[in-house]
Amino acid sequence: MMLQKIKKDKFYRQIFKLVIPIVLQNLLSAAVSSADVVMLNYVGQSAISAVSLATQYAGILFSVFYGLGTGATMLCAQYYGKGDRKAIETVQGIALRFSITSSVLFAAASFLIPKQMMLIFTNDPELITLGAQYLRIVSVSYLCWGVIEVYLSVLRSIGRVMVCTILNTMAFSLNILLNAVFIFGLFGAPKLGVAGVALATSISRVIELIGCFVVSAYSKDIKLRLTAIFVKNKLLFQDFLKLSLPALGNDIVWGLAFSMYSVIIGHMGSDAVAANSFVVVVRNFGTILCFGVASAGGILVGNIIGENRMEDALDGAKKVMKLTVASGIIGGLIVLVATPFVLHYATLTETAMHYLKYMLLINTYYIMGTAVNTTLIAGIFRAGGDSRFGFICDTIDMWVYAVPLGFFAAFVLKLPVIWVYFLLCTDEFVKWPWVIKHYKSGKWLKNITRDNLFEES
Repeated sequence: MMLQKIKKDKFYRQIFKLVIPIVLQNLLSAAVSSADVVMLNYVGQSAISAVSLATQYAGILFSVFYGLGTGATMLCAQYYGKGDRKAIETVQGIALRFSITSSVLFAAASFLIPKQMMLIFTNDPELITLGAQYLRIVSVSYLCWGVIEVYLSVLRSIGRVMVCTILNTMAFSLNILLNAVFIFGLFGAPKLGVAGVALATSISRVIELIGCFVVSAYSKDIKLRLTAIFVKNKLLFQDFLKLSLPALGNDIVWGLAFSMYSVIIGHMGSDAVAANSFVVVVRNFGTILCFGVASAGGILVGNIIGENRMEDALDGAKKVMKLTVASGIIGGLIVLVATPFVLHYATLTETAMHYLKYMLLINTYYIMGTAVNTTLIAGIFRAGGDSRFGFICDTIDMWVYAVPLGFFAAFVLKLPVIWVYFLLCTDEFVKWPWVIKHYKSGKWLKNITRDNLFEES
């Protein structure tokens, strides 16, 4: 009966059309991360730990791009509902200004001072050397990534999700293939180990950027023109800053806090780092559907708000939440089912295996907290033009509660690794009361589009 209702409901049909390709993208992204860990498993525990710590910078940079992309999506989704293509292209240019600047800064730091960057996460000389080697080579990928993420975010906001899926499929598949080639020295290539992972990532990003320009050249939709960064519109720039800066701040605050979690774990020993490397991969698979629902729900609700159908937007948000709870349950079950397989095939020390077992069990329920908060803060609230609430909420939750608690538990109380990890994983549930209350208030629901934009600029 419930399935029949879902099939007949137009909103559910639309969201599933968006969710499926987004889930495929997330699945491929998780597959690349898992391929890195699985292949490096044959190189050694130090290789896994070093790459896990070095990629924390990619996590921070992704938070920057995700924040900028979300800011662009918030505006573009509503302007797409309104039917204003020129506004969408202008917003894309504004987002590119910031993303290209961030790419250049991160790439320069990774190439010039990689050892100093690794020192933040660990004091192990071997991990610092391996991580620095990785960062120097992967810096090339950072230069491409900013342009790719903004363009794909804009395409998703106008419903061109399948194009994004094809581009991601090409890049991720190439990344996995090149990982194997350069890690193991296939087809006559040298065995590069950690450097091979970085080289594979950089090559695949360059190819993906070329793919974006090819798609743009033949597309009848939004073009990828780097000259768009010079197009000026005062009102849109003000709106972008008003919406994007809190979203950007939110994602950076969240990303940096998660990096602090790695700092805490990184200074508790290589066994803890190695175990967490596997946990991150499994959790990524568990959250694939959750994040897909959050992204698709945000785009669709944003389109509806742009059409000024506020009651329909509220109804759509309720349906997205139902799907979120279901996806959170499925995600937890995925982690639970995967646990015995991971424990069987991981080649870690006895201590690391002990950590791995209990970290995975903690994540069977932690995913539900992540699912609800991501859907509401990064999906529904931002679709309604409210990025400020999430910024304030996550800043307090992560930096007043979780990060200080983690440092205190690890280095003052000197609690065992599992207890420290458990306390860090309470962060999502602590903010539930405020997040759910804000959702029920409906204060997040706003039409943020403007009329006569280019006559007034």
